[in-house]
Amino acid sequence: MAEATVAIVGRPNVGKSTVFNRIIGQRLAIVEDRPGVTRDRLYGKATWKGRTFSVIDTGGIQFGEDDELLKSVRAQAELAMDEADVVVFMVDAKAGLTHADREVAELLYRKSDRPVVLAVNKVDHPKHRDLVYEFYALGFGEPIAVSGEHGHGIGELLDAVVAKFPDEEPVEPYGDDVVRIAVIGRPNVGKSSLVNALLGRQRVIVSDVAGTTRDAVDTPFERDGKRYVLIDTAGIRKRGKIYETTEKYSVLRALRAIERCDVALVVLDAKDGVTEQDKHIAGYAEEAGRASVIVVNKWDAIEKDDKTMQRFTERIRDAFKFMPYAPVVFVSAATGQRINLLLPAVDRVAEEHARRIPTSVLNDVISDAVATTPPPSDRGRRLKIKYAAQVAVKPPTFVLFVNDPELLHFSYERFLENRLRAAFRFEGTPIRLIARAKDDDDRE
Repeated sequence: MAEATVAIVGRPNVGKSTVFNRIIGQRLAIVEDRPGVTRDRLYGKATWKGRTFSVIDTGGIQFGEDDELLKSVRAQAELAMDEADVVVFMVDAKAGLTHADREVAELLYRKSDRPVVLAVNKVDHPKHRDLVYEFYALGFGEPIAVSGEHGHGIGELLDAVVAKFPDEEPVEPYGDDVVRIAVIGRPNVGKSSLVNALLGRQRVIVSDVAGTTRDAVDTPFERDGKRYVLIDTAGIRKRGKIYETTEKYSVLRALRAIERCDVALVVLDAKDGVTEQDKHIAGYAEEAGRASVIVVNKWDAIEKDDKTMQRFTERIRDAFKFMPYAPVVFVSAATGQRINLLLPAVDRVAEEHARRIPTSVLNDVISDAVATTPPPSDRGRRLKIKYAAQVAVKPPTFVLFVNDPELLHFSYERFLENRLRAAFRFEGTPIRLIARAKDDDDRE
């Protein structure tokens, strides 16, 4: 199922990021900071009333400026509105209704057909609630008073947002035996050419199925008796120059595809090397728990010697420290060079992504790891792992039943992950370890 997406928009300095942080803080889940991942907080997840959804924070929209940066920020906000199912339009109670607010409202009327929830921020005290009434003039119905700083009204805002979601989340039209492949990456790295090369034909195909990713096309195909679906983020409709000039927000187009895929093909441009934006996009695939293959495209354009591929791989490993498990494939979509290696790589990592380990074998590996390298003590206390169980696949997820979850430090967790990879490989897929306190009467 594809999750809904909410975009927060408004003029500068109305407190969008503060409210964004409040909203994603409602999600009672631990998000790890993994070494090597550099990302700005433009995107997060939240859960409210049983609906999990994506939240996009945008830069402030300004008009009447000739500055290229401001134009880009406005274009990014427009792209976010395109991607969203619901738009939260934020204004500032203390500043009152401004001309800039009216211009943003006009943009929403002209450029977006999405439902809009009007949030009046900085209502930090009940005596300020009267300040919201003038915002009825914007024409978006009842304004909702919130305080991002103090957290007031966030629940009411989320109630209104979730009420505007589609009644039913779309159901994937494909069976469990289909491997869903998302082609993700920065603009102009050759995603469309890669799709064409994989399919062996141009993308105007009569069997295309409209996907749940807005303005993209899912392409089912078969190869050697195996079924696949390509979720092509490059197929999104272009509007003017917005999509070409907002590299930062190429993340947004990747997000929906990542939510729905089994395997992400993270496409890099061999001529550009590894950029920060490449790390942003790959980081979201890792964070979402998807299997990944790093695809270095345009390899034909590089002057090579017998060490070029090795040196490039080392640069990738240094930049993508957070996903050392991902295989790297060098291709040229333009010439077809090494394209035949891609689907076998997809098959391998998809199988590992769905792999289950027998409980007895898993516990043997964990016991051997602990016997070889016992957990370090913490103020006289030491972690004790009673037993382990695999509780999920896609990605493989393991619960460690322990005496005290607080004693499982990051370094020892990474050690256990490395031992599991040494024993079972798990090529191309992240794995998750969860520490849970084991009660004496726990029979799980």
